[in-house]
Amino acid sequence: MFSAKKLLASVLLAVTFASGTLAAPWDASAKYATHRVREISRDLKLETYHPESSYETYGAGIDHPLSKRADASIEESTVSFVSSKLGVSADKIQYKSGYDADMHSVAYVKQHHDGVAFANAVANVAFGKDNKVVAFGSSFVNPTSIAASTPSISVEDAIASAESTLGGKYNDWPATLEYLALADGSAALTHVVQVQNAETGAWYEAFVDAHSGEVLSVTDFVAKASYRVIPIQEEDLTDGFQTLTDPQNTASSPFGWHSDGTTSTTVTAGNNVITYKGSTSSTASQSSSGLNFVYTQNPNQAPTAAANLNAAKVNAFYVVNTMHDIWYQYGFTESAYNFQNNNNGHGGRANDRVTVSVQDSAGVDNADFSTPADGQSGHMRMFLWDYTSPERDGALEDDIVVHENTHGLTNRMTGGGTGRCLQTTEAGGMGEGWSDAMAEWTEHSSSSVPDYVMATYVTDDSAGIRNYPYSTSASTNPLRYSSIGQLNEVHNIGEVWANMLHNVYAALVSAHGYSSTAKTDATGTAGNNVFLHLFIDALALQPCNPTFATARDAWIQADANRYSGANRCTLWNAFASRGLGVNARNYRDDTTVPSGC
Repeated sequence: MFSAKKLLASVLLAVTFASGTLAAPWDASAKYATHRVREISRDLKLETYHPESSYETYGAGIDHPLSKRADASIEESTVSFVSSKLGVSADKIQYKSGYDADMHSVAYVKQHHDGVAFANAVANVAFGKDNKVVAFGSSFVNPTSIAASTPSISVEDAIASAESTLGGKYNDWPATLEYLALADGSAALTHVVQVQNAETGAWYEAFVDAHSGEVLSVTDFVAKASYRVIPIQEEDLTDGFQTLTDPQNTASSPFGWHSDGTTSTTVTAGNNVITYKGSTSSTASQSSSGLNFVYTQNPNQAPTAAANLNAAKVNAFYVVNTMHDIWYQYGFTESAYNFQNNNNGHGGRANDRVTVSVQDSAGVDNADFSTPADGQSGHMRMFLWDYTSPERDGALEDDIVVHENTHGLTNRMTGGGTGRCLQTTEAGGMGEGWSDAMAEWTEHSSSSVPDYVMATYVTDDSAGIRNYPYSTSASTNPLRYSSIGQLNEVHNIGEVWANMLHNVYAALVSAHGYSSTAKTDATGTAGNNVFLHLFIDALALQPCNPTFATARDAWIQADANRYSGANRCTLWNAFASRGLGVNARNYRDDTTVPSGC
């Protein structure tokens, strides 16, 4: 049983939603796809709005207006298709970014007016290898009124307003001028500035009305894993430490883990990640020459003891680098907006390795990850847990580190590297679910798919931190698509999505078996290879602020792109088994699958 103290942090967030506009199970929950309540402080709550996304997938693909032009660029093809599909003049469409992956090309555009882009009216187009459009998502708007495109207040005044409202300081990231579509159908002109609070860890992108100075909305770059309930299992120090020699995959990290191609280090810092306590100068140094980082952790001593602290820094460094190398092989590369200081000429924006603060002093019994746009470092904070004496260190529980790191993957790949496209209640919930599912993926060691429990070590509780184990058994885990209608908090909603993905994983492994080399060889055809390919492919295909249904459709389309639909029925049956069938709508279950399945 958890004490009231242990539940407090998670209960606060649940109360925020229950006391706001999202308390009723059916009518209000319809807003999960477009709204989210943010509690900025005890005195301020903001309900952010994100235009509803439409989403279509096209199986083998459809032609676009420039299909017959062999010399048409991805930018030209994308703008032409969006213009023809939405009936919007091409001069109202601003190309943002795009890249070629092995099975598709993806591109991202923004709506704009008078040369000013909309922050939250975006579209994404995916092209198959035969130059046909295979997926299209859009949240473009037709405003009933639109503010003048010349600001009335200065950016300096907007920064002052954001700092005062949000309780932080401007971090000097260049401000932009963008339109913001509002829930009443109008569009406001906003100065967009970033505000951070070093003490609380808050990191907001603030949209300040450029005519009134009011903070209208925020993007919250911080995704918190508020371990609030009854959990699941994961690899941790109770499984024993091992000394691994040269674990880096140089196909993913050609400079190794301790160099950016120019500067080499003998500390827990490199091209992909830096781990430290307190300040980035407080890394762990090699324990002996030759890049040996061998520290023996003593569980009977406080985690702050020197050897224990160094062990935590080294473990977090290892886990984040390992996930970088795995994801790189499956498509999370420089051009796909990953985290690296030196992108080695492969596209994307550089100087954004992950920064990891271990034993962060800002909190306990938690962890979080902040994901700004490509070109700014993702930031992970790992806390101590006080359920036991001595306390335990979240950085020594791999599932927690993987969970947090996955927020960086999903926030970067959804929407084209903006960090803005998992901001609704439903999309934020799926963000938590993807993170749990990824942690589970790393822990499988055979074709067996047992029930999975998160974070047992830090809580010293075999039940973990979630309401149910993730399971193929509906009696062990009863969560279904319709469960969302009774939930109002992103971690609870995330459990529904993670459990669906647990069932998808089990179905794929049952159909194709298990590969023990999937972490280093993405070319395999086993079920765990297929799962991770579809997991990462679908992130790029899905629309900004996806729903369960559009994310499911992105998985189906990803399979059409990569495997010619070979797993279509396997996927549909797995999703439908938990209520997300063809006709699932508005958090009402449906178990229908397409004909032939």
